[in-house]
Amino acid sequence: MSSTEPPGVRSTTGPASQAGAVRVADGEQLRTVALPGLEMNVRFRPPQRAGLPPALFVHGLGGSSQNWSALMEQLAASVDGEAVDLPGFGWSPPPADRDYSVTALARAVIRHLDAAGRGPVHLFGNSLGGAVSTRVAAVRPDLVRTLTLVSPALPELRVQRAAVPTALLALPGVAALFGRLTHGMTAEQRTRGVTALCYGDPSRVTAEGFRAAVEEMERRMALPYFWDAMTRSSRGIVDAYTLGGQHGLWRQAQRVLAPALLVYGGRDQLVSYRMARRAAASFRGSRLLCLPEAGHVAMMEYPEVVAAAFRDLLRDTAERVSDRSTEDGKG
Repeated sequence: MSSTEPPGVRSTTGPASQAGAVRVADGEQLRTVALPGLEMNVRFRPPQRAGLPPALFVHGLGGSSQNWSALMEQLAASVDGEAVDLPGFGWSPPPADRDYSVTALARAVIRHLDAAGRGPVHLFGNSLGGAVSTRVAAVRPDLVRTLTLVSPALPELRVQRAAVPTALLALPGVAALFGRLTHGMTAEQRTRGVTALCYGDPSRVTAEGFRAAVEEMERRMALPYFWDAMTRSSRGIVDAYTLGGQHGLWRQAQRVLAPALLVYGGRDQLVSYRMARRAAASFRGSRLLCLPEAGHVAMMEYPEVVAAAFRDLLRDTAERVSDRSTEDGKG
C-alpha cells in the first residue's frame, strides 16, 4: 500500500472502530475505509517490493478478512494483497440500509476499488464472496485482472443437505428460532460445529487457530446485529439463486472476461463438488483445481496448494500479455 492514503482512509495496526481482541497475523495491518454511507475494515500486507500487482480477497457468509490470512501470506511475494470485511461482518459495521443482497455487497466492493484506485485487481472470492466477486467481474470487467473462486456460492438445482439450515435462515422468524434452540451452546461448541461443517478435515485446525476462532465467535455473537446480518445475507444468496435472465449468476459467469481459477473441495458440505464441471464450462478459458480432501475453505486448509495454482495463473496470464505486446510491436 502506498504511504499516501486516499481521503476517508484511516490506517492502524488495530481496528479503527472496534477496539479489542481483533487478531492480526504477523506482517498484517488493518485500516478502515470510510466512504459516504459505507465503512469497511481492510486487512492488508504492505507490499514486499514496489510494482507488485494488486489483489483483493472477499470472504464468505459468516466469515471475515481473517479467512484469507494464510493465503495472503503465501502470496506476499506475488501480489499486493488486501482483504475486506464485508459490511456487517468481521470488524465492519452493518450497512445503513441493511441491504445484504449479493448486488449490494458487490456494489460495496466496487465502490472500494473505485475509491482506492487499485483496479484492475486479482480478485479472490470464497462462497458468498465468490458470488459477489462473479458479479463484480461481470459488471465491471475493467476492475478485474483475474478471478479466483474458492467454492463459489453459485445456484444449484439440488442444494447440499448441510446447506439447508443456511437457506432456512432466509425465512421470516427462523433466525429467532435458531437463536432460541442454540441459546445454551457455548462459543466452543458453536465453533466446533462450524469447523466440522466447513473443513474437509477439522483436525487440520491448530489448537491456537481454534482458540482464536472461539474468541471471534464469542465476539460476533455479542454483536447486536449478528443475526440480522446472517439472516439478510442468507436471504440475499437465496434471492440471487432464484434470479433469472441477464442478472442470473450463471449468466453473469458467462460474461466474465478475466482468466479464472476455480477451486473446489471434494468434501465440501455446502457447495457441491459436482458443480465444478458446470463452473469450468461457464467461465470461459478457466482452469479448475479440485482438492479431494478439502472442504468449503480450501484457501484455509491448503493455502500452499491454492497459492501455487494462482501463481501458475499469474505467470501464464503475464506471458500471454507479453506475447500480445510483442505481436503488436511487430505489427
